[in-house]
Order: sequence, then structure tokens, then C-alpha cells
Amino acid sequence: MNIRIILSLFIAVFLTACGAETAHPSKGQVTPEFHLQYLHHGETHFPEAYAGNVVVIRFWADWCPFCESEMQDIEPIYQIYRQQGLIVLALNVRQDRDTAAAFISKLDITYDVLLDSEGETARAYGVMGLPTTFIIDREGRLHTKIVGESTPQALEKILAELI
Repeated sequence: MNIRIILSLFIAVFLTACGAETAHPSKGQVTPEFHLQYLHHGETHFPEAYAGNVVVIRFWADWCPFCESEMQDIEPIYQIYRQQGLIVLALNVRQDRDTAAAFISKLDITYDVLLDSEGETARAYGVMGLPTTFIIDREGRLHTKIVGESTPQALEKILAELI
């Protein structure tokens, strides 16, 4: 069995919260708040810092087989729509700063990278595998959740409805 598949399954089980059930966001619901560190400096608080914008939240890790190419594919879409209120947040799940930074340095992306060091935000959003992408409308409500591999065309089609 491919090591990436084994790692993906391990992380999916690891991300699952033990004990109490947590309500995960569904279409039309307000998404969970989070307070996270940027990869290189400072911290941010969602949703306050992004009110009135369309936000793409992308959960990823360096071992994820689709994350590298898809994160690169998001960049041109971000460049097209950022002046119209698109924010992209790439949340690294449960990896240290150096690992995340080494991976990001290869990608040539300009959107924000955040560290979900303990996986608390991933658990709050119900992330069971990587990549997982949440598209949040201007009112802070979940519009679309994409689990696993996707295409830039699919993302752009969704964003065109919201921007």
C-alpha cells in the first residue's frame, strides 16, 4: 500500500476528535471561529479579520499527495479575484513551522499560510482527510466544502457565483 495513503488514513483517524461530538459546519451555516498564527509573522482571527470577503480555507500538509499542485493552482485564481474580495487561507494541519515553511517555499504562492499546530481548527471544521477546502460566502456562511482532489475550474466556477 502506498505510504501516502497510509499516512492519509493515519492522519484522518488522528484528526478525529475523541470523546465529545462537535457540530461541524454545514451548507448555509456560520463557520467556526479560529485564532491562528501566520507562517511567518503575527496572528489572525477568523472571521473578524475577513468580514465581508469570500474566504477559501484550505487545509493541507506536506505529505498530502494533491496539496502541492492544487495549492499552486489556487494562486492564479487568487490573483484574478483578490481585488474583488477573495481571501485564501492555507491552514497547515499539525506540522511544525519549519516543515510548513520548507513546503511553502517551493510553491511561489502569495496568499496567507496559517499554522493549525494542534489540529484544533481542523477538528472544529470536521476535516477527516487532506486536502479539504471550505468556501465561505461574504456573510461568513459555508457555501461549499470540497473533500479531496479538485480542479481549478471547479473552484473558479464556485467563486464566480460568489464574487
